[in-house]
Amino acid sequence: MHFICTLFQCPSMAMASTFSLTNTTITPFLSPTSPPKISSFRFSNSRSLPLPTLSTASSSPTTISHAPNDYKDAPIELRYPAFPSVLDINQIRNILPHRFPFLLVDRVIEYNPGVSAVAIKNVTINDNFFPGHFPERPIMPGVLMVEAMAQVGGLVMLQPEVGGSRENFFFAGIDKVRFRKPVIAGDTLVMRMTLIKLQKRFGIAKMEGKAYVGGEVVCEGEFLMATGSGGE
Repeated sequence: MHFICTLFQCPSMAMASTFSLTNTTITPFLSPTSPPKISSFRFSNSRSLPLPTLSTASSSPTTISHAPNDYKDAPIELRYPAFPSVLDINQIRNILPHRFPFLLVDRVIEYNPGVSAVAIKNVTINDNFFPGHFPERPIMPGVLMVEAMAQVGGLVMLQPEVGGSRENFFFAGIDKVRFRKPVIAGDTLVMRMTLIKLQKRFGIAKMEGKAYVGGEVVCEGEFLMATGSGGE
């Protein structure tokens, strides 16, 4: 990753000093003519996405190694890119029937209708369950983590083209649910739901779900859901 900083300019000449960042060592060298081009680098954090960086035309793309110290000199607000937005909240509301205060999915970041979805829930102190759970130690209730994951499962299955319905879906069962760590205000809950088996005749879907905070599993389990209209 190279940063080009202009030291001074005058009518007769302009000089630029370029710095090469490799691991944690900064080595200066002169490169007055090579134009920068857009490359990308990766972080070890599970939230990482490609970010634009600068490199000279003659150099290969720079990859920062997995050690956090390799990018410690970058401002912290530039280290962590935002999640992508495959489905925003308005698109989610067009699929799910849930509304405030029970819509627990804020954004879909990966989406394969009828197969899998990854979505996030931003857990904030303003969530209406925190005043009672608990006043002195705000922890997201485990049953609401399960509900949020089920809603992500609904996004996978509530698609007519894959045998689902846009009307409703219901819990038919949950198995092997485990809560690994507490989720608190300020966390971002990242949930992946994957279809394991679909019985179209009965409208029953079996799904596997895992929820993460900071790349660590906080909740997991197996879900049985029934799709169809409320009158069925």
